Amino acid sequence: MPRQGVIVAVLAFTGLVSSFMFTLMVPIQSKLPELLNASRDDTAWVVTSTLLAAAVITPISGRLGDMYGKRRIVLVLLGVMIAGSVIAAFSPGIVGIIVGRTLQGAIVGVVPLGISILRDVLHENRVDSAIALISATLGVGGALGLPISAVITEQSDWHLLFWVAAALGAIGFVLVLWIVPVSVLRTAGRFDFVGAAGLAVGLIGVLLAISRGNEWGWGSPATLGTGLGGLVVLVAWGWFELRIAEPLLDLRVAARPAVLLTNIASVAMGFALFSSNVSYPQILELPVATGVGFGLSLLAASLIVMPSGLVMMVLSPVAGRMARRTGPKLLLVLGALSLVVAYGFTLLFSSEVWHILVANIIIGVGIGFGYASMPMLIMRSVPQSETGASNGLNALFRSLGTSVAAAVIGAVLATYSVEFESTQVPTGTAFTLSFVLGGIAAVIALVVALFIPTKRAPEERHPSLPN
Repeated sequence: MPRQGVIVAVLAFTGLVSSFMFTLMVPIQSKLPELLNASRDDTAWVVTSTLLAAAVITPISGRLGDMYGKRRIVLVLLGVMIAGSVIAAFSPGIVGIIVGRTLQGAIVGVVPLGISILRDVLHENRVDSAIALISATLGVGGALGLPISAVITEQSDWHLLFWVAAALGAIGFVLVLWIVPVSVLRTAGRFDFVGAAGLAVGLIGVLLAISRGNEWGWGSPATLGTGLGGLVVLVAWGWFELRIAEPLLDLRVAARPAVLLTNIASVAMGFALFSSNVSYPQILELPVATGVGFGLSLLAASLIVMPSGLVMMVLSPVAGRMARRTGPKLLLVLGALSLVVAYGFTLLFSSEVWHILVANIIIGVGIGFGYASMPMLIMRSVPQSETGASNGLNALFRSLGTSVAAAVIGAVLATYSVEFESTQVPTGTAFTLSFVLGGIAAVIALVVALFIPTKRAPEERHPSLPN
């Protein structure tokens, strides 16, 4: 078997590809109506489709990995992402771009699957550090990808972004096929197709309402119909899953206090992270004449945001050592506390560019510790046969937090806005309220983290695994 460090490096690379894929459209998101000759409401689906695909595929791919081999499913997800990138690269119109971006969303499942592979193939003493490194890629890929995407967009045809994504995916596919060993631990049974369909329908309904509520109107029949309909389906899905022998997700495991509270903290931490992702770049790029912006270019703003991801990478070995000595719960507490400090700092100091830089670095500390701790807490609380599905569910809760943040912060910035040069721009009040909401989410994550129990589940290690 290849050296364990090489396996970790390959899985970390797939994590970088995943997070980079989500930054692709950021530089051109506001220009999509012009580039695709479509309405802004239609081009919003370029982002929404990826979100929905990622939310649906992540928990399902985790279960498939537990049953049929985690490496095999990682390869499938990379292949789907490559196909989506090529389709989008060849597509001049909006339909092809939406199809391609939907398929690209599959790549998100490789991170929780990669973390689960680490538990299967690494010595127990190396697992925590490796998890911290893989988790850090969620921030690093975006931090590095944003300026790269900005440069490509400014210097070349924007379709080149998709070719870059396809190339990165192909490299990841070859490396995983070559380096990562075949999974030896499998969960017996049949795949729950009814449960997968129910989860997909329910999630799509809820996330559609959340992500499109600003455009459709929060009280509109479309928003209420999809949101409430999705909730009804999810309740029925949960009832069904508790009554079959081989469910898609074992909700009894998911209801264990350590797992449940970690997932709740994940929602709050995802909200706190994305609140800054939405508000900080906007305040950096708004013209100085608005009275609230700093007038930076997209590239300059991305360079101010980038250090937070680099901090996550630097902190990953520290997080691993701390987890081995004190347990992952302390990491989550420190991560949430850092986010509280970051938003408190921003509320007091946000009149200079360096203020935003410092706050964003502190957020990098918080997310670096927080995102590293959550998979560790999950895997200490579930049987090894459930790691793929449980990590996928945790990733889903993080995505739910970011989706809610995108909708809520977007609504706040749109509501508290004024006209400037024939366009609506957020006011200082809008940004202040956004920072307050991000801080409240961080406080919730901190309080929940304090109540997470730390008792380990039985290991149930496979006899052929290294020990």
